[in-house]
Amino acid sequence: MPYVLISTQIRLETGPTIVGDEHSDEELMRYLGAEKTTALGNNFSEYRVKYPPRMVLDKLEIIGYSVISMTGLGQTLVWCLHKALDKS
Repeated sequence: MPYVLISTQIRLETGPTIVGDEHSDEELMRYLGAEKTTALGNNFSEYRVKYPPRMVLDKLEIIGYSVISMTGLGQTLVWCLHKALDKS
């Protein structure tokens, strides 16, 4: 998967960080140490790690992802990362 979105609540900038949805690459989620959870009242799952976004961004950079945008949405911070596809 060449794109990844990660997010956290502003008041939780030390973690946890949401690193994927229920359709995310399972191998990447294992690499990040993410656990799949479903919040009470939601009809979807998401992957979370206990680490702050900075640590997640560092891990993603190591394997070739780059931040292409970042924004704040209400009380949420969101980063979009991209990794070029292997053309071999």
